[in-house]
Amino acid sequence: MSLLWTSEALVAAMDGRPLGPMPEGISGISIDSRSLQPGDAFFAIKGEAMDGHDFVTAAIKAGAGVLVVAEGKLPSLGRLTAPIIVVEDVLVALEKLGVAARTRSQAKIIAVTGSAGKTTTKEALRHVLSAVGKVHASAQSFNNHWGVPLTLARMPDDCDYAVFEIGMNHPDEIRPLVKMVRPHVAIVTMIAAAHLGFFRNLDEIAKAKAEIFEGLEPGGAAVLNRDDARFKLLDKMAHAAGVEHVYGFGENARATFKLTKCELHADHSDIAARIGGHDMIARIGAPGRHMVQNVLAVLGAAQLVGADLDKVALALVDLSAERGRGKRHVLRHPGGSTSSHPGPITLIDESYNANPASMGAAMALLNATPVTGEGRRIAVLGDMLELGDHSAKLHAALADLIVGTGTRTVFLGGPEMRALAEALPGDIKTEYRSGAEELKPVLLAALKPGDVVMIKSSKGIGFAKLVDALLGKFPAETTTSKLT
Repeated sequence: MSLLWTSEALVAAMDGRPLGPMPEGISGISIDSRSLQPGDAFFAIKGEAMDGHDFVTAAIKAGAGVLVVAEGKLPSLGRLTAPIIVVEDVLVALEKLGVAARTRSQAKIIAVTGSAGKTTTKEALRHVLSAVGKVHASAQSFNNHWGVPLTLARMPDDCDYAVFEIGMNHPDEIRPLVKMVRPHVAIVTMIAAAHLGFFRNLDEIAKAKAEIFEGLEPGGAAVLNRDDARFKLLDKMAHAAGVEHVYGFGENARATFKLTKCELHADHSDIAARIGGHDMIARIGAPGRHMVQNVLAVLGAAQLVGADLDKVALALVDLSAERGRGKRHVLRHPGGSTSSHPGPITLIDESYNANPASMGAAMALLNATPVTGEGRRIAVLGDMLELGDHSAKLHAALADLIVGTGTRTVFLGGPEMRALAEALPGDIKTEYRSGAEELKPVLLAALKPGDVVMIKSSKGIGFAKLVDALLGKFPAETTTSKLT
């Protein structure tokens, strides 16, 4: 068993009190007894909805090597058959362990934030840097007050690179997290109307994202979107935080990581770029202009951490995506053999998250995907959450976006999407329902061979159920992963 932490180092880092005979060490860290692997340490974190202390028995059954529990909970746990490390506060102990992991690491660290594209950029960095070294990166979207310290604590001491996603929906959330991560490079993907319900305007969102600069290592670099309207504000705030090296990426003539040529195709993009004086060409195995923009940041960060750019560029050709973030499925339709409706259904799963900027990117991706026969481009859109008083206006504004594409069939679900349903012109066939469950039978009945359907919403609306329904009804012909 490969040890992530020795028990001695684990106890010392957390200022814990060991009870019972300790193992030599632990192989991993878990906060969920359902996914815990034998030999993991189980941290009984108390969350808003659940308390990990209620699952210590399940963790023992799953093979936990050590339990990390709070002093105040110890009397109620009874006799436990696994070694225990007692701490004052389990989340604080995890934070201390994360800080210790960062202290012992010699890796080059990259942190990513932004209103859209954080996970995409993080996963692209994980993928391309794996071609040149050992990489550690956050799982899924572990970007909050427990996800970041958990990712840090899981960081092996021998990795060459580590990539962290740092998110927020309020001011002062990024600041403490980035001071734990202490990145060498900080990327801000873009500023857009995400979480606008918690801010007065986009400038306030930019200022909250700029907290990432405060944790940069001395001599570290900020990588900013030179094409973004808030570039100047972010540049100013980076320098105010003491960052000496600020670089831009994009098409802007003054960008250090500059796109010089771009050909967008249905299932990939071909680019030429000048990355800090290095001219290169690359094929990005994922479609979409927004993906090209993210890749420019990836290439810039890779150069700044000393990675071999030629190997990094070669790795771009086979990027893959997670469920809900642009994964494509090619599905067989029982009527797909007719002359008027040849071909399968193409499903683009964008059901994990949505804001006005990512809606625009997803609609552009749908518009660029070819249909077959009499197939249609179909947008299935759910509510964009956390937009506050701006919600109705921003949902209605999507009408102009849709009218400008080749999409003429739209399915809408969720209370906020009613504003869009009322704003769409009559020549766009629109079906509106109150939610995902109500929309499901209508959508399933409407699909025909050759259709391309894109499902996009904020996660809380539950449009992943629609993806599952399509996958359940129509068998997969082939499945391709596209990172978007």
